[in-house]
This record gives sequence, C-alpha cells and structure tokens, in this order.
Amino acid sequence: MSQPSLQKHLQKAGYDLIDGPIRNHKTLQIWMKQSFDPAEHYYESILHAFKSRVKLKLEKDAGLIVDENLKSDYSFNIGLTLIKELLQSMGLPPVDLENYFQSGKKLSISYKNAISEAVPMGNLVEFLQKADFVHPNPILLRAANRNNLLIITGVLTAEQLIVDLESDTKISNKEIMALTKAANNKIEVSLAKNKKTRMIAGQGRFPIAVKAARMDFDKGQFSNISLLTDGRDLF
Repeated sequence: MSQPSLQKHLQKAGYDLIDGPIRNHKTLQIWMKQSFDPAEHYYESILHAFKSRVKLKLEKDAGLIVDENLKSDYSFNIGLTLIKELLQSMGLPPVDLENYFQSGKKLSISYKNAISEAVPMGNLVEFLQKADFVHPNPILLRAANRNNLLIITGVLTAEQLIVDLESDTKISNKEIMALTKAANNKIEVSLAKNKKTRMIAGQGRFPIAVKAARMDFDKGQFSNISLLTDGRDLF
C-alpha cells in the first residue's frame, strides 16, 4: 500500500502522526527516549527542568497546513481498529463499529480545522545555550549527556475527525440511529452515494501529530538540537 498523502505531507514538515489512544502531547514537553524503548513522558514542560534568561515563544507553524482534503487511506478492518482508538482518545464512549460495518473496501481519515503551533528552533537553541537546571538533578544530567532527552517543539491539533467508509453493504437509517445513540450523539453519521458512509466526531481540540527534537549535551554543556520526527513513529 502506498503511503497515505496526509502522512507524507506531515513528514515533509517534520511531524509524526500520534500512534495510539494517549493524546496528552503538548508543546515543550520533555520525553525520554532510550535505545530500543518507546519514548516516555518525562517532564510536563521544559520550564520544569531548565531555566534560562531567554523567553520561549509559541507561533503558528506556517510550514504546515492541513485540511480535510489530505487523507490517510487504510484497508477496511485496519481502519476500523484505528478509528476505535481515535474515538477513545477523544473521550467518546466505546462503540463497536464492527456491529454496523462488517466488511468493506477501504476507509479514509482526515481532519477539519487543524492548527499547528511550534517553538522556532532558533529560539529554543538560544534558550538552551543560556540554560541551567532548575535545581541540581543527577538523573536529568545523566539523561542529557546520553542524548536521551526529546522535546516536543510543535503540536498539530484538530477540532473534528472525519471518517469516510466504503462498505460492502449500505448502512440503514435504523443502524445510523443506533450508532448515533451508542455514541451518545457525539458522532454525526451520514450516507453518501455508492455505499459510502461519513462519520464526523469532535468535542474540543485534540492533538493528532507532533514535531520533536533531540537535545544533545556533552559533559553538561548544550551542544546541539536536531529534528527527530519525520515518520519514525516515536509517539
């Protein structure tokens, strides 16, 4: 299967789609990444670990524009599995979608009203060049010297998830009502032509992709920061 156009678009801008139902990602969080282990949330903000005379600023990321025309296409059952996790991560009640869509050809995911905000890399470099720990911290120093510290420099959020399903059978109006009720009326379901169904869900902004960088230190001195996300699925 060719790589989804949404994923390609995000990779070109240095972003990774968030993999999994946990979506507590915020700009300036510090994560720990050790060899062969997934990244783990370490500090809620870099300001909890480092202090500096330089003020960090958050700006709209002009290099990334995402609209509902950018889609990720999946095989049908794989897509249903992903959707269930996404709906869970958005705080919606669990819904057994397979009760309404038994088989099909494909499923597409897109997002509406997406906004990306990021910290300029130059601003972050200047902050770290003049930074010190908030307090003596040998564990943090060890992680810094081993280049295990990741910082989220940008987050892409959206207001709505849009799902287009191409099923083998057309969903009935009765099934649409049952599905809507099962989701506590928090999923809008509509029929399109040729056995296609559209679901729209969203209740407040939620993160869908992140940009992150590795902070490199050498014997306690900041040495470099480098973009790490571009399709590596660290988050």
